[in-house]
This record gives sequence, C-alpha cells and structure tokens, in this order.
Amino acid sequence: MMEKSMMRGTLVGMIFGAVIGAGFGAITRTINGILAGLILGVVLDAITGALTAVLTVKTAGTTGGVSVGAYTGMLFGMVFGLPLGLLIPTSLRTSANTEGLPVLDALMMGRFETAILTGFLLSILGTIVGSWTGGKNPVPRNLGQ
Repeated sequence: MMEKSMMRGTLVGMIFGAVIGAGFGAITRTINGILAGLILGVVLDAITGALTAVLTVKTAGTTGGVSVGAYTGMLFGMVFGLPLGLLIPTSLRTSANTEGLPVLDALMMGRFETAILTGFLLSILGTIVGSWTGGKNPVPRNLGQ
C-alpha cells in the first residue's frame, strides 16, 4: 500500500504542482516565468506529494479516510514549506521583486512573506494529495460481523 500511495502522491503532486507553478509563473507575464514556475512546481511538488502520501498512509492507514489525509497533508505542506521559503536566496527574491508587478513586490518583499507564501502553496498541494491518498486507501469493513 505504501509504494502505490507514494506513486499516486508523486503523480498527483506533479500534476497539481505544474498547474500551481505555471499559474504563479504567469504572474510575470513572460514565457520564462511560466516555464520556471512549471518546472519548479513539478519538481518540488513531486517531492511534497510523495512525502505527503507516506505520512497519510502512516496516519490514516486503511481506516482514516479523506479528512485524516487532508489534514495530514495540510499540516505537512505548511511544516515543509515554511523552511523551504526561508531558504530561498535573496538574489532570487530580489529578481522577482524587480519585475515591477505589485503582486510579486508584495509577496517577495522579505523572508517572512516568501516563507508564508511557500508554506501556503505547499499546504494547498498537501491537502489535495492527502485527501486523494486518504480516500483511496480505506478498506471496506463488514459491520455485520
């Protein structure tokens, strides 16, 4: 069950990571920004998806269901995303801040804003992967026995 969930989590993470990354990259209104967001979203969210699926299997098992998976993914996404956001180099934040777009200026102003944004985006993805994995793993029980 663990291997199957990891593969499913990686696949779902890559798909939704591509969508989230490309959407966030589209804020720059350049093809380079879209491609960079897409690639970063696929790579980072494949890792997040696999780790979220593993945690969901550990916490929810075969009896947990969608809610346990969603909350596990939400918590893991934030815990994993905050340190990653803090580790984003200042040069990258500065280059995003010089695009002249108010949205990027506000989100990339400092380490705190960047960490919160990264944690939020990975929390969204973790919720999706966790609920997907938690919903696929339950084993039906026979209540008559």
